[in-house]
Amino acid sequence: MPDQPHLLIDRLPKCELHIHIEGSLEPELMFALAQRNKVKLPFASVEEVRKAYQFSQLQDFLDIYYQGMSVLITEQDFFDLAWAYLERARADNVRYVEMFFDPQGHTSRGVAFATVVGGLHRACQEAAARLGIRASLIMCFLRHLSEAEAEATLDQAQAHRSRIIGVGLDSSEKGHPPSKFRTVYRRAREMGLHLVAHAGEEGPPEYVWEALDVLGVERVDHGNRSLEDDSLVARLARERMPLTVCPLSNLKLCVVRDLRRHPLRRMMDKGLTVTVNSDDPAYFGGYVGDNYRAVQQALGLGRDELIAVARNGFLAAFMPEDERKKALTEFDAAVAALGR
Repeated sequence: MPDQPHLLIDRLPKCELHIHIEGSLEPELMFALAQRNKVKLPFASVEEVRKAYQFSQLQDFLDIYYQGMSVLITEQDFFDLAWAYLERARADNVRYVEMFFDPQGHTSRGVAFATVVGGLHRACQEAAARLGIRASLIMCFLRHLSEAEAEATLDQAQAHRSRIIGVGLDSSEKGHPPSKFRTVYRRAREMGLHLVAHAGEEGPPEYVWEALDVLGVERVDHGNRSLEDDSLVARLARERMPLTVCPLSNLKLCVVRDLRRHPLRRMMDKGLTVTVNSDDPAYFGGYVGDNYRAVQQALGLGRDELIAVARNGFLAAFMPEDERKKALTEFDAAVAALGR
């Protein structure tokens, strides 16, 4: 076995299940696309953009996140965005990715739904052929908008059903409970789409209950505040409900003040199925490997704990069962090759 945890982390095959592809837009690419598309940015340089990445809460991040989206206009832009992320993911030994994307953040600017999905899907196809990464798309609804607008987005998605595996719920959590979207989630379920939702990041444990009971989600994105409710924790453990945890995001958005106080270890101790992910890596200072290394160092995670978290990603992924079995066999073989 590698004698250093970071070497183990580097060599572990990984899934990433909580990555907002728009949140992987690095400042350098942002400026390149702005120049290509003749978009004027409110920043003079890459350095100025990075200095703006100081957030005290989720809304601070969202304000600049939506500004960054303005450079994404053509199908090639969306391909370039996803391809840059997928190449970086491959460097972290990521084998399978489910990418979130926010169509309403683009269609509201006059960018066609087909343009967004076309570029992202093409990157997913090429990643399988050239990088050995299986990548899928999950379409998120912006929760600060109305359910009627979410339903209109789902209507647009029907023509692209074969390119989208699920729906999610993101953006401003406070004041926008999951129950606000019960009808559109019912429709998505009837379409055969997988269901996930952000809950319990800034919102209370009640939002996690609603995500489970009202929306019927198969995974909870974040879920940190679930630990405030013992009965909720017991249910999550009993049902083996996966949580897609994002440590550096939690630190950057002040969900936690110190990674040494991050709830991931407590989640594991309580029998919860946790995965580690990057969320919006360009804004939060780290891709998935960086998140593993940061939380390992802060919480002192050992070999078996790191392996369990990485394996959870494959167990929680929305892949066909034959593909999952093959991926787990390859994962276990990779772990065995590391030795003790």
